[in-house]
Amino acid sequence: MFDNLLPSEQWARTQFGVAQLGDKRRNERLVKIAQKLVNAPTGILPGAFPLWADLKAAYRFFDGGGATFENIIQPHLEHTREACRQPGEYLIIEDNTDLDYSAHWRTEDLGIVGDGRGRGLVLHSALALKVQGWSTEGKVQGTVVGLFDQQCRAQRLAPKGETRTESMKRARKSDMWSAGFKGAGAPPQGSRWIYMADRESDYHMPLNNCRLHQIDFIVRSCHDRCIADTDEYISDALAQAPVLGTNTVELRARPGVPARTAEVQIRAVRVDLRAPQSMAGLKDTGIVEVTEINPPQDVEPLHWILLTSLPCATLAQALWVVARYICRWWIEEYHKALKSGANVEKSQLEKAHRLESLIAVLAVVAVRLLCTKFLARSQPEGDESARNFGPQALQLLELKVGKPEGGWTNQAVLTAIARLGGYIGRKSDGPPGWLTIWRGWQRLIWMLEAVDLISGAPKCG
Repeated sequence: MFDNLLPSEQWARTQFGVAQLGDKRRNERLVKIAQKLVNAPTGILPGAFPLWADLKAAYRFFDGGGATFENIIQPHLEHTREACRQPGEYLIIEDNTDLDYSAHWRTEDLGIVGDGRGRGLVLHSALALKVQGWSTEGKVQGTVVGLFDQQCRAQRLAPKGETRTESMKRARKSDMWSAGFKGAGAPPQGSRWIYMADRESDYHMPLNNCRLHQIDFIVRSCHDRCIADTDEYISDALAQAPVLGTNTVELRARPGVPARTAEVQIRAVRVDLRAPQSMAGLKDTGIVEVTEINPPQDVEPLHWILLTSLPCATLAQALWVVARYICRWWIEEYHKALKSGANVEKSQLEKAHRLESLIAVLAVVAVRLLCTKFLARSQPEGDESARNFGPQALQLLELKVGKPEGGWTNQAVLTAIARLGGYIGRKSDGPPGWLTIWRGWQRLIWMLEAVDLISGAPKCG
């Protein structure tokens, strides 16, 4: 489960060593590139390859025909899917994000992003987490497994005068939702997969894919769907449903909005949802409504309507659904790790296909960074991070920030790295952010390289 924390060379070989690139030499080059990028996640190749010969080889690799996004990322996807076939419960959290390269005016073949005026790529990711247990407060305790699926596309405007038939044949952004299940198949006995996504995925195909592959789902509703064989809608059924009870939901801080705790009431009902003519109906679908009571002034009240295949008849069952859905923010943390930790938007490569190949490597680097950060939260007293970093790195951290009282636990390692990046770590401070972690990581790498150069010792993993 902790393959993401192996020493960098071993990690790179595990994640990329069996990629189908058409030449064993390309595979070796990919492993070396991944190892360099995980040690120096600057997003800019010259920052990871100070020697001209290594930099030139990296440029040649990303310009090669066999080094496509799909070929590079596929071994990691298969590795993650195989891990998810082991007994246990897994959350498959899906979302997309725009990678904006509008400022890189030389880069060719980019698509549209944002409001249509930006230039870049759309990255669609499905992050797999394993549920390790539940806290006494009813929160999910989990660990990062890896990327279950990922797709990168240059989104184009619809051609003028396009017919409906032509439109149905064209690749669409909506096709990416739940697409990974088609290749992965159904989970084996003893393994439970739960697909989770926000309102953007609220249409019939993803939910239908889950039912076809025997996968549970929790999707936030965007549309007031029709109930089968009636003239009623979801809102009508919820209005008639009794309140199961009340509880609290902790909301994370967002730009301009501080973190807060919302008091909510819970309703739930099960219905058969009407489907398009070409698809089977979604029978026996649970609807869980979460409505905030007495919200603060000038704050948008919390209101979630969750579609689910899980049981939700009692308050306890409905709260388990809500607790799992709250974990959806882990995919947002992954995107932060990719952008602020791995600096994926800083690359100056001048062709979209080269960017896509680099993104495939950095996408897996971001999983490693995310795993290191979340391990400090889910298993703060463990020692996996300390064993991964090795004695030389820990000695340097000890010289700079002091030895922690409880030893080098996962939490202590992450805090020490963040302190190198400017994190103070007072009791009133929240957990360190990606920028301070990244700055601390960079300084630690520089210190390790300086020690190696001075002593002539082999490089630390």
